[in-house]
Amino acid sequence: MRLVWQLVAVLAVSFLGSQGLALVGDNPWLALVVGLATAVLAVLVYAWVVRRTERREVVEVSRQGAVSGLGWGTLLGVALFGLVIVNLAFLGSYTVHGLGTVTGAVGLVGFMAAVAAAEELMFRGVLFRIIEGWTGTWIALTATSLLFGLAHLVNPNASLWGALAIAIEAGGMLTAAYVATRKLWVPIGLHLGWNIAGSAIFSTEVSGNNTPQGLLDASTSGPMLITGGEFGPEGSVYSIVFCMLAAAVFIRVAYRRGHMVPLRRSARANTAVTLPR
Repeated sequence: MRLVWQLVAVLAVSFLGSQGLALVGDNPWLALVVGLATAVLAVLVYAWVVRRTERREVVEVSRQGAVSGLGWGTLLGVALFGLVIVNLAFLGSYTVHGLGTVTGAVGLVGFMAAVAAAEELMFRGVLFRIIEGWTGTWIALTATSLLFGLAHLVNPNASLWGALAIAIEAGGMLTAAYVATRKLWVPIGLHLGWNIAGSAIFSTEVSGNNTPQGLLDASTSGPMLITGGEFGPEGSVYSIVFCMLAAAVFIRVAYRRGHMVPLRRSARANTAVTLPR
């Protein structure tokens, strides 16, 4: 039941946040405030419900390391997406026509903050963490990554290829970041930085969501495997390659720190408490 209660709690905050963002409409500054407030509230509610259902200290969202984890994660997310854009531009598949809108970018930051926090709490904080205790790290990583990809099939311009790409690149990298650190701050930062770069900075489509324009007036063109097509650069082979490389580094760190949970130990593993950090 703990999985259900924790998911319901985070989903409830996410729903309320989405309604709030819908109410503020096209006001970017209110969207920024509502989005950031939703992200903070989601973390607080997650910590409260986990504490109540598991009777433990919720170390995965403890204040220690929060600022540095979010900061480095965000910078890495922006850098990784930037590498994808550099490669697309080199091939002539990404073109900047001029400047977009600062206010549009501001609103997108708020929206993406709410999305990053809610999705990481649900998929890494609840689903992966609990399933890992039943099955071990690798099975849980594979299962929740697939679920993460499938969840993006409901987006307006979704495709099976895009969902598979998300499962491999984002599901794998973000989960690996959690396993390496055993905290949610780096995954939330990574998710946020990646989405901000894709939307607010480079003005590309993000996960097929009909994303509004950000700082740049830009467009992509070329083969779907290179650009991701209507789904956006997350469907690009460059995104898959760069994110898989980042995931491999995180997994290596996780092994060195003894954070991987083998199947034979999973039944009695309490990963948030007993694993060394």
